[in-house]
Amino acid sequence: MNPTVKNTLAVLGGWIIGSIVNLGLVQTGYALLPLPGVDDPQDMEAIAQVMPTVGIEYFIFPFLAHALGTLCGALTAGWIAATRKMLMALLVGGVFLIGGIVASQVIPAPVWFVVADLTLAYIPMAWWGGSLAVKLGRSTRNFQNNR
Repeated sequence: MNPTVKNTLAVLGGWIIGSIVNLGLVQTGYALLPLPGVDDPQDMEAIAQVMPTVGIEYFIFPFLAHALGTLCGALTAGWIAATRKMLMALLVGGVFLIGGIVASQVIPAPVWFVVADLTLAYIPMAWWGGSLAVKLGRSTRNFQNNR
């Protein structure tokens, strides 16, 4: 397969896998800690009204969703990519960072959470995922060469 096509599919696949992980963790968070006064977790207006009044425990799952979604997406992209694995992983991190910036404008949250989320959950996790993918690629090549 053409490396450019494979790299494009790697980023797309990373975005999809990361989004699935993100959504799963957000839904798990809502199931375990339902927001008081929010009957429908899809109602952004209700969530926006409640978020400034809730405690820190309500921000654990959103942070985990953003961080682990990005990590899994970046790892997937780096693992699938034909070349420049770290760049493909960081591109996935950039896509999720843009989403995080948009979300921080739409859903009000305390400044501490927005700063922590935007600085820790996206690019560092994408770098970590890319690093793991590069190491995984090296160990797979070493295994194949030693058979």
